[in-house]
Order: sequence, then C-alpha cells, then structure tokens
Amino acid sequence: MSGKISLIGAGSAGFSLNIIRDICLTPNLQGYTISLMDINRERLEGAYHLCKRYAAEIGIRLDIEKTTNRRASLQGATFVINTALAGGHQSLSDGWEIGKKHGYRFGGSLHLMHDEGFWINFNQFKLFESLAEDILKICPEAWYFKIANPVFAGSTFVGRKYPQLKFVGLCHGFGGIFNIIWKLGFEREHVTYEMPGVNHFIWLTKFFYKGKDAYPLLDRWLDEHREKPDEQDGELCPKKIDMYRRFGAYPIGDTGSVGGGSWPWWHHVDAETEKRFCEDPDSWWMGYQKGTAETAVEIQRITADKSVRLSEIYKPERSGELVIQMVESIACDIPRVLIGNILNQGGLVPGVPEDLAVEVPIYVSGDGLRGIQTSPLPAGVLAYLLRDYAAPADIELAAFEKRSKKLLLELIMMDPWTRSREQAENVLDEILSLPYLAGMRAHYK
Repeated sequence: MSGKISLIGAGSAGFSLNIIRDICLTPNLQGYTISLMDINRERLEGAYHLCKRYAAEIGIRLDIEKTTNRRASLQGATFVINTALAGGHQSLSDGWEIGKKHGYRFGGSLHLMHDEGFWINFNQFKLFESLAEDILKICPEAWYFKIANPVFAGSTFVGRKYPQLKFVGLCHGFGGIFNIIWKLGFEREHVTYEMPGVNHFIWLTKFFYKGKDAYPLLDRWLDEHREKPDEQDGELCPKKIDMYRRFGAYPIGDTGSVGGGSWPWWHHVDAETEKRFCEDPDSWWMGYQKGTAETAVEIQRITADKSVRLSEIYKPERSGELVIQMVESIACDIPRVLIGNILNQGGLVPGVPEDLAVEVPIYVSGDGLRGIQTSPLPAGVLAYLLRDYAAPADIELAAFEKRSKKLLLELIMMDPWTRSREQAENVLDEILSLPYLAGMRAHYK
C-alpha cells in the first residue's frame, strides 16, 4: 500500500520515534512515505537519523524524508499529523512566573496557570490556521490529525473555521482508564466503558466488567485503600477520589490531574489544602520540564552514539498513541472505535453546544469518522464544563478572531483567582510586554 504521512513538528525526536515505531509495527502501512518536517534544522536532522536507524534495526524499510519546507512536506500527503509547539517551554514558564507574581495559582482556568496559557495558544492558533489553509490548498483530501495543544480550544477553532477539512484532534489522556483497570486487576478485553466530555475534562459515565457494572468493584477498592490511596499523580489519588465522591462519576486522565490544569480551584486554595489532597503542581511542573530537558539531552546522546541499539531502549511495542491506528483504519478500511475530539454535531454529548469540540468515542473506517452518541454527564459536571471550559474557550477564540485585547482581558477576568480588574490588567500587560511576543501585541488592539 502506498501513501504519504506528513509529520509537522518532527523535531521532537521522541514523539517522532514513537510514530515511526508504530508505523513499523503496522504491516499495512509498509510502502508509505514518511515526511518529517520541522523549522529547526538541527532537531530535524537528529529526528531523521534516529528514525532511520530504528526502522533499520527492526528490519523495516521505510521511505523517510526530511524538510524544513512545510508546503513541500504536504505535497501528495494523504495524512497530516501536527505535533508542533510554537513558542516553546521557556515562554510558558515566563508567563507562569508573571501570573504567580500577580496572585494566580494552579487550579484556576486552563488559560493562565496551565500549559495552554493564552500567550501560548495565540501562536498555536496562528499555526493551526496557516496549516489548515495550506492543507486545503495543497492536499485537500488529506486527513489532518492535530495532536498539538490546545486540543479542546484548537479543535473547536479548526472545526468551526474549516468545516470542509477532514479533521480530528487527538490526546492520550483518556488512557488513564487503563491504570484503573490494572489497579482493579481486570482483564482489559473484558472491560467496556464510556467517558465523554471535552479534552482534559472527561468522566467515566459507564464502566462494565464482563457485562456487569464495575463501579461497585471500584468502590470496594477505594474502601480497602482508604488510608493509603495512590501517589500524587496516580489515577486513584485523593483528589480524584474526592471529585468522584462529589459528582458521582470518575474523572479520567488529565481531568483534574496535576498536569491537566489542576481543576478544580477548591483543591488549591492554599498550601494546607493542597497538602491534604497530596497536590503540588509547582513541583510537578518543575519535574516535568526537567524531565523533558533531560530526555532531549539523552536523545542527543543516543543519536550521536551509533553503538546504542535504539530497539533496546524503545522496544518494538506500540506506543499507546492513537494516531497510527486511526491512519490504518482509514487507509485500510479496518473498523475501530477510538477516542477523538470533533465538533459536537448531533449532540454527541447532551447539553454541550454543537459548535464545541467534544472528546467522544468515534467509529473509524474507510468511510472516515463518525462520532458515537454518549450518555449525559452528571448535572454538576455539565455545569462546570460549560462554565470553566466552554465559556472561556469561546471568549478566547472570539478575542483571537476579533483581535480584541478587551476580550482577552475578559478571559483573565474569568479565572477564579482574579480579584480585581486591575490585577487582570496588570498580568495581561506584563505578559504582552515579553520581548518575543511582538506579534501578539500587534494582533490584539
């Protein structure tokens, strides 16, 4: 079978290698051309040689190309995968430090003290816009898989603005359900579940094991481990258990997690409360960024050291990312039900506006994608979804489209830690004054 996969943002060598590994383990995709594209020549070169070495080690012949020219990469593409982050982690940290200085904490909105800060999202929206327009001009029949953050606001933006695009947003956060399955000692093939919502805010509305309701078994596990739940970042940590007891459905993956925005704010009102729920988002993010930096250094080392066998470090096992499974299902007409982010057309998640992207089960085949109707969310969960996720995303997208600094200020005013208009104005002005955000300053009037 022949075709072409264009990987935008391929300079993230670890991520690119995961995709190459999954392609190598998918015989149906042998014969595909893989086009690695990144604007950073050095990182692109490293990713290219790493991917070529890995495929050779496990005996798979792949036609792998590299280019810094996005339009060249898109020529003839049948699938486009976007993993690119414009702006980088330093910009993220700079904005957070400004937010902290002005009294903002984790646990508020996703648009300030989170990795989807509005100053990061601005560059991402510009990227999503230009990439979508290039796809429609150069390879209009290609499927576009957006893995890059922000998944919720970004998928909503792309879905609304480019309805003719074959598009889906992907995130692996839903995989937290597998940690619960493992903890309970279930055999995965006998588990069925449903967990709708929006990205970073999905809830386990149905949970069955061997055809029977598995929630009583989960309750029993929680009772037995009441005195010693999981560690801070575990799926069965004190904070998530508390959210489950409050709402009656279990939060999955990034929902309320340390790295998923730390929602809700009431678990983060002060250091004492965070300690009671084993929450320490500052330390978690410091560790995450340190780990990311160390991974980059390690990848550089093994790229330079040709004696290292990559297949011993990155074993020939599927990465857990969905994107190559989705590619195979479409290309080879292999029906699967996978999790993705698409507009809520037809009310796939009851009560959520149809022009918002929802994270739902999707039937994927040679005919494309079809969202599957899900059960209603608990009333309290739906209310917070509309208030804390849908409303801010609408304001942020309206600010971007209208180039409105006033609306951007309203976005910050919606954060639970905002105590005055002056506070919001100060944090906005100081973030916009960062020297590398000149384009953003010019955009918002």
